[in-house]
Amino acid sequence: MTRELGGSAPAGFFAGANGRMRLGGVLIAVLSVALECTNIVVTAELPQPDYTPLPFAPEDMAGTAFPIFGALLILRRPRLLIGWLLALGGLACAVNILAANTALLHAPTPYAFGAPKPLWVIVGQSWALATFLLGVLLPLLYPTGRLPSPRWRYLIAAAVLVLGADALRSALVLLETVPPMPALTELLHGLTSAVMGLAFASLAIRLRRAGPVERRQIIWPLFAFAGLIVPWAMGGSVWWLASFTVPLIPAAIAFVILRHGLYGIDTLLSRALVGAGLVGVVGGVYVAAVAASSVLLSDVYEIGGLLAALCAGAFFHPLRTLLQRGVDRLLYGSKGDPVALAGELRRRLQRIDPAEGLPAALEVLREGLSVTGVAVRFAEESPAGGRAGEWPARTTSGELGEVAREVELVWHGEPVGRLLIGPPGARRLPAAHNERVIAALTPYVADAAHAVRLVGALSRSRERIIAAREEERRRLRRDLHDGLGQSLSGMAMSINAARGYLHESPENAERLLDGLRSGMDSVTSDIRHLVYGLRPPALDDLGLAGAIREMAGPGVQVEVSGDLTGLPAATEVAAYRIVQEALTNVRKHAGASVVRVSLERDGQLGVRVSDDGTGVPPDRRSGVGLASMRERAAELGGTCMITSPPGGGTVVEAVLPLTLDAEPCH
Repeated sequence: MTRELGGSAPAGFFAGANGRMRLGGVLIAVLSVALECTNIVVTAELPQPDYTPLPFAPEDMAGTAFPIFGALLILRRPRLLIGWLLALGGLACAVNILAANTALLHAPTPYAFGAPKPLWVIVGQSWALATFLLGVLLPLLYPTGRLPSPRWRYLIAAAVLVLGADALRSALVLLETVPPMPALTELLHGLTSAVMGLAFASLAIRLRRAGPVERRQIIWPLFAFAGLIVPWAMGGSVWWLASFTVPLIPAAIAFVILRHGLYGIDTLLSRALVGAGLVGVVGGVYVAAVAASSVLLSDVYEIGGLLAALCAGAFFHPLRTLLQRGVDRLLYGSKGDPVALAGELRRRLQRIDPAEGLPAALEVLREGLSVTGVAVRFAEESPAGGRAGEWPARTTSGELGEVAREVELVWHGEPVGRLLIGPPGARRLPAAHNERVIAALTPYVADAAHAVRLVGALSRSRERIIAAREEERRRLRRDLHDGLGQSLSGMAMSINAARGYLHESPENAERLLDGLRSGMDSVTSDIRHLVYGLRPPALDDLGLAGAIREMAGPGVQVEVSGDLTGLPAATEVAAYRIVQEALTNVRKHAGASVVRVSLERDGQLGVRVSDDGTGVPPDRRSGVGLASMRERAAELGGTCMITSPPGGGTVVEAVLPLTLDAEPCH
């Protein structure tokens, strides 16, 4: 489309229904410009008034600028109603000002109103039409061409009645059909102002409910319209400023509709608004502080100025933060306000399961950044020492595309993964705004990602515990059936055979009984082995501390803090096995000269095994022994961490709960 407008229009550009609409928009703009040119000639023929007339009055600029920008919109989007409102409203303004000046030119006395009557009737009717199109329909339908809601149709009907009645009254009075009726005139003008005020109020309602794209389309024309309000309110000698601000209104409307996705303008507007607010408020605080100090410290005015500067500076940073939040909310709505987004995300996370929190967090983040997609790629290691595969490798919302920005996610100082951010979507937002959104929401995303990893690790840990328990039961069954069962069956056969030899061959019976005795010793050893696998007997005989001292040997220091009696049986076994595995690793790999075991009971059981050996290499992957220690702790709801301090050596620290359902071991 841009190429078609940039050069000579192809033959098909004005063909068909859309082509005829484009041609109509161009003709309206040409006619309006022609009327304004005629008006310049007519104005030059008017008698010179007592004041210096404006070369281009605001009414002249409206009759030219609105049709031109309306035609531009019609050329690009023929079926968009906003372009037709601009074009026809501007044409009505051009007719109004030309009819008024022509009537003044042919008046019986200079600048006399009322004659020629037909021209003044046209002035009244064109004014009513321009007011209806630009003052009522345009704010109601901008920027989408649709009403904010069907209820606003009643306001359009009221505007038709009020403006129609006023136009009819004006025509009848000019034609001397009815008396002037000043009270009715004031009433109709007041109702017209009320209808226009409500129409512009609809923009405020639409602004509050709009998304970021529509919000930016509304804000720019509002700023242009604000530039018209100031000279209109002051009037008199500054009304000429409106000649420069009137064209900005249709220009802003056309610009944001055709180029609503511009990125730098939002940044410029955001910084301009924040800067203007800072200058105004801080300047006001400074002036007020100077005025107060001049009264209280009139003899030491230098100190007063210093205090005023300090007072203004104290307000700067909190005021800037507050203004930036307000501007973000104004430009991008609640969906673009980092604080509002954080509040929405917090409420969502409170209502859903932790495992489902990450997709919800990514959805809110994607909407706040207005990107095609976001994702989280998890780190390989989990806080509990598990490995990737216990949680999803990636959780995605939307489409990332080929190139994605990466932001590290950290949970309490621990990296949990990386946030991947896709390219901008349909409504591109400024980089500064996106950085504020990322800073506000990434902590919540990190929390959700950590929760997903914990849930995944817990689920896999439960699966491993169940599998290990079933494997243990299978092993016990096999040992009992294949080992003890076969041995006991053989012993029963030997007993029967010995019974048969008692009278016939006592020597053979004695030999069988000796073998039976040896078999019983073997069975007893097997039973002890099975029992030891379930629970080390030393725990019952010596207690936890004594059993660990016996197992560790004289070369290991064992320190005990607190009363270790009455511990749950499962906690005792887990602590014993963790220390056993840790000491096995020390003897195999550490080459340590000093090994220390610490047991501490303080609401929970703390187990610590430290050595001064070589430590665990950073690139070493967790083996079966290290994993079993973590699993034993996790099985009870505790934790187990293996670290290598900077000075060397290895530290195994486990924390085991004491509030278990199992009965304590006495």
